[in-house]
Amino acid sequence: MSQKNPKSSTRRSNPDQRKFYHITFDYLRGGSLGFHMENEGVLPDEVGGLTGMIEPPRFMFKKSLGRMPRDLEIYRRYWLISDRAKLVFESIDPEGFSFVPCTVRTPRGAWEGSPYWLCDVVRVLDALDESKTRVKSSIRDDRRYEDFGRKVYEFTGETELIFREEVIGNAHIFRMAYYDSRIICDGELKDACKSAGLKGLLFRDVLTLGHFF
Repeated sequence: MSQKNPKSSTRRSNPDQRKFYHITFDYLRGGSLGFHMENEGVLPDEVGGLTGMIEPPRFMFKKSLGRMPRDLEIYRRYWLISDRAKLVFESIDPEGFSFVPCTVRTPRGAWEGSPYWLCDVVRVLDALDESKTRVKSSIRDDRRYEDFGRKVYEFTGETELIFREEVIGNAHIFRMAYYDSRIICDGELKDACKSAGLKGLLFRDVLTLGHFF
């Protein structure tokens, strides 16, 4: 049986400590999607790549296929977000994101609703306290991965993430170095999203994550 890290209990009981969350799209609710990107081939694969796109992302919204996008959906490594989600993100941490406006159409013509954006979290921080987190690291030896030859994290079993706040500083959102598919935010950004009534977001406390894939 694994032992609980005593530092985790201390953080939970201290109301002055910042809380951190794994933020992603709400995969627990959904159904068939009524939208897709028509020029997916132009999407770059690297963090920060949106600024170099050669043409704007083009989306088709088609209600007959399924539900319309919520305020946040995942699209490959990026987020498809609503205009009001963009306003919230920019108000809390404008330097943490990159945005590209989407061209949206429907089977009947141009989309007449609010704008949508592709969003990328561009800040990457090496903030994980490896001495207090159950994590293994290795060098990626599979050439099929873009991080081949670089350090990667491997999480096994029940996971609690402990971050070094001196590295995070004033940032409210960031990707994890060596595991950059995982995005972490703090309670201030979470609360702003909740106050704005944003739909389609899921927040998981990093101290009670369970399995982290």
